[in-house]
Amino acid sequence: MARRLDELLEAKLIISVGQSDSQGGRPAEEFAVNPDAGLLLAVDIGGSHTRLAITDLASNVLIEDEADIAPSEGPTEIFDWAGQVFDHMLGRLNKTHQDVVGIGVGVPGPVDFESGRLGSPQLDPQWENVLVREFFAERYGHAVFAVDRDVNILALAEARRGWREYSDIVVLKAGIGLGSAFVLDGSIYQGSRGGAGDLSWPNANGGRLQRLELVASGGVIREELRTLGYKVRTSQDIVDLARIGDREVLRLLSEHGTYIGQTLAGVVGLLNPQAVIVGGNLAQAGEAFVATIREAIFAGAREYSLKGLVVEPSRLGSIAGVTGASLIAQDALFAPDRISRLTRTAAKAQ
Repeated sequence: MARRLDELLEAKLIISVGQSDSQGGRPAEEFAVNPDAGLLLAVDIGGSHTRLAITDLASNVLIEDEADIAPSEGPTEIFDWAGQVFDHMLGRLNKTHQDVVGIGVGVPGPVDFESGRLGSPQLDPQWENVLVREFFAERYGHAVFAVDRDVNILALAEARRGWREYSDIVVLKAGIGLGSAFVLDGSIYQGSRGGAGDLSWPNANGGRLQRLELVASGGVIREELRTLGYKVRTSQDIVDLARIGDREVLRLLSEHGTYIGQTLAGVVGLLNPQAVIVGGNLAQAGEAFVATIREAIFAGAREYSLKGLVVEPSRLGSIAGVTGASLIAQDALFAPDRISRLTRTAAKAQ
């Protein structure tokens, strides 16, 4: 242990943050990740909105930007835009590409975590089978890279930064799309191919289950509002209407929240989590949306699984996604095998 700590200190990946009070014998020394040892780039792509951030090595957001740019624009368009914005933000921080040591990306669809390619179905078919790391190779070929579903990175951030008191939580991301993720014993449950958390709804005609986001999501609400003459494009547009008390929007949020809660009632019975956390833009509509999800869960789930259950909105809000993207980059950077290679290389160089 002492040798390993010495290696990490020599590589400047950790720093000493002082000594704790002695309980007899040599006082214990405390260590922490060195936040200044490099920068992490974070990309959170949602159904109608993309947010970028640069964080320090401890995943604290230093600078961020966002735009209403959706997956329908295509991967080339989004990542070209992201590259230009990251260049601008690095300049504002007086940093360069070489200061970037890791990149994390969240996408609104399944990811085959063994190959790193995006799976199927995606919100837009042009994203299927895409290898995201290729879009960053020219600028940041030296940096470690990680990609996962947008709801998984949101769940990771909520578990580590928002709701640390719970080790078993279900996280919902509700925006134009809809997804869920499971944190079990403190870790994201991926499933055999990274597809865990794809919620379903019974098909009225029988047969194969249909995806819940085709029944209840911001995208469905948007289309219903458009048929009524509303001019809405993003999930934030829906939230803005809810905040001014638009009755039609509040009705739809309540209706869709009930569908979602009814589905999550089965998940609560299956997993018996400590909390259900609602994130994504629609969570910002407040109790108009979250309360109906809570009511449907408590009306539908078994009594035993409801004991002590908390159903609340995200504590991290709009930065949850980019924080999670930074955290998966941090995890990739600090993977034990990689750190072993790094410290051995540093030792040989001396």
